[in-house]
Amino acid sequence: MSRTSRLPSSLLRAAACTGIAALTLTACGSGSESGTASTGSGSVKVGLITKTDTNPFFVKMKEGAEKAAKENGVELSTAAGKFDGDNAGQVTAIENMVAAGVKGILITPSDSKAIVPALEKAKAKSVLVIALDTPTDPESAVDALFATDNLKAGELIGEYAKAAMKGKPAKIATLDLAPGVSVGVQRHNGFLKGFGVKEGDSSIACSQDTGGDQAKGQTAMENCLQKAPDINVVYTINEPAALGAYTALKAKGREKDVLIVSVDGGCTGTQAVKDGKIAATSQQYPLKMAAEGVKAVATFAKDGKKASGYTDTGVTLISDKAQDGVTSKDTAYGLENCWG
Repeated sequence: MSRTSRLPSSLLRAAACTGIAALTLTACGSGSESGTASTGSGSVKVGLITKTDTNPFFVKMKEGAEKAAKENGVELSTAAGKFDGDNAGQVTAIENMVAAGVKGILITPSDSKAIVPALEKAKAKSVLVIALDTPTDPESAVDALFATDNLKAGELIGEYAKAAMKGKPAKIATLDLAPGVSVGVQRHNGFLKGFGVKEGDSSIACSQDTGGDQAKGQTAMENCLQKAPDINVVYTINEPAALGAYTALKAKGREKDVLIVSVDGGCTGTQAVKDGKIAATSQQYPLKMAAEGVKAVATFAKDGKKASGYTDTGVTLISDKAQDGVTSKDTAYGLENCWG
């Protein structure tokens, strides 16, 4: 994930043994990776901290931040957790970026609640803090949030699944993210809302956490099929989990009679929709999240105006099998606008 690194100023070179180097050491210590893309005068520094540096979603987010940093004449430092859920690594990255003198931090929290004390310390030092993609808990722990409306993303695929079932009784498996991560809860709840069922409904045959991982998604689907072999609808937190589910279903010869819906809109996932492995996905736009975040920090540095509240960066339902009453775009559009 590490992109072009450029250290144009003496300050940054000096920081090789202090601030920025600490990010690198943090990266080594936590197994994460960091880099620096710098442009402009070097007087304004922006930090980007993602959950991991391997998920294509965060790769695209970093690309968006780098491009925006060049356009806005600011320096960009980056860091990432070793794995999705590495709160300790993100906390250390925040502390190191604040010590390095960043004007603003953009972060995709791995743990929406546990990260809050570290973010509040950064804000107390007049650092603008913006959450990208994943809200903190509470959302007021950051100055602003630039993200997909994850509840809406789930609702769109729930509505699609309901329409695609055409009144046929549903046996649903939900392959979720992990406890304590708001984005997973919102997508799950949105799917149920869109499908028209409530938590605990008898149509929900199985729920398993996957961590958004393909191998864990496969295992989760295998477990669900053991519990309820007649499952015919699968909600997944993201497309890797969806492809894991597809693999498990294919092993049972069920891949053609089970409806899989998902969220993210990555290029691999969108191609899987085109190939018929996934029926529909809700596409989101990480590049836009990061670009808007960098621009907001640059504005704050220029005139002191702080970004605030929630900015919806958009979501689009992608499917090649449109359903009556459900607005969607085809995979040609999805592949033109995908990430990864």
